[in-house]
Amino acid sequence: MHVAAKLPIFAPHRLIWGAFIIVLLGVMGIGSWSLFAPSLQHDQAAQLPVYGTIPSFSLVERSGQPLTATNLAGKIWIANFIFTHCPGMCPALSMRMAGLQRSLRNAPVWLVSFSVDPARDTPEALRRYAERYQADPERWLFITGAQEDLYQLILEGFRVSVAELAPDDPRSINEPIVHSDRFVLVDPRLQIRGYYRGTEAASIAQLLQDVDTLQSEQHS
Repeated sequence: MHVAAKLPIFAPHRLIWGAFIIVLLGVMGIGSWSLFAPSLQHDQAAQLPVYGTIPSFSLVERSGQPLTATNLAGKIWIANFIFTHCPGMCPALSMRMAGLQRSLRNAPVWLVSFSVDPARDTPEALRRYAERYQADPERWLFITGAQEDLYQLILEGFRVSVAELAPDDPRSINEPIVHSDRFVLVDPRLQIRGYYRGTEAASIAQLLQDVDTLQSEQHS
């Protein structure tokens, strides 16, 4: 006599409990991810991008002493671009740098202002200009040198604009040398980590936040 095989019988309460356990495990998994995800996202957000690396250069500081890229390696620094007889935005940019000097007085961060008119901006002219803004010679440097070397560094190294206008150019009345208003954040490896509008308070506030991020990055 053929006896039909008995199929296993699953009680309804067992099915309910099984489904409950699966759902519970799923919720726990999502909960665990939600605990870790914010920190992962924060870590990713905390990493500042790298826009390039400052090449080797040899220029002159307002003290008359030579300055090379090697002198700045190992330091966090902020660069900007000015000239001492600038009738346009340079005074505002230098005021911003003076504000950064005050804000960063307890931080190991250097400020470096590069002249875009080295023919007039001798070390002596830069010393007089620096005095107007109470620039600390130990923390805020003013750089001059051969124009060809400076312009190559600014254009190809910092990747910002600079151009000397012809005397008959109408724009030369207010700004005989066109140059960037950007402040550039550079890390101890001479890597460019950020660009900021020196004429905008919100952009400078972001720069200060990014300096903090970069300092944390160096200690991590």
